[in-house]
Amino acid sequence: MLEALTGTGLAAGAGLNAYIPLLTMGLLARFTDVITLPGGWQWLGNGWVLGILAVLLTVEIVADKVPVVDHVNDVVQTVVRPTAGGLAFGAGSGAETVTVSDPGQFFGSSQWVPIVVGVLIALGVHGVKAAARPVINAGTAGFGAPVASTAEDATSVVVSLAAILLPALVLVFLLAVPLLVVWTVRRRRRRRRERAAAREATRV
Repeated sequence: MLEALTGTGLAAGAGLNAYIPLLTMGLLARFTDVITLPGGWQWLGNGWVLGILAVLLTVEIVADKVPVVDHVNDVVQTVVRPTAGGLAFGAGSGAETVTVSDPGQFFGSSQWVPIVVGVLIALGVHGVKAAARPVINAGTAGFGAPVASTAEDATSVVVSLAAILLPALVLVFLLAVPLLVVWTVRRRRRRRRERAAAREATRV
């Protein structure tokens, strides 16, 4: 169960920011004993890989905080974030962490299963994020973009660390996502009604 929560948390974090979970795992594996990556995933701790992830993370952080550019970025990230989620889930669920003593037992020998699961989780979280951002931008005239993006990045960091150190806390995040979906849907419906009412008022 802890393996599943570790992978889920990392994949969910990738849905918000593709590079934070991968960079978190790589840094912790390279410089600490908190996590030991499985043999097929030790490349995440390579210095060159960490450097590339750091550069990509910088670009992502900047692009996601500029209105309009953030929408273009979300379109591009529709492929990148689920891919990162698959990698993060695959590496995280098979890693030996401070809370997991028998890595790999949960998924057995079906190595493709955790990757597919991670892709689906990251894609779902990314979908919520991408749907919520236009609502936030429209409601704040674009000023909410950097605030929302910073909150998403911070959430990705917290969820990634929690997934490795305290996987049970991932359950809290999983409960929060449906609430965000409900809020986004209601907000979009409200805005549509307001626009429709405004159009009717101008006709009168």
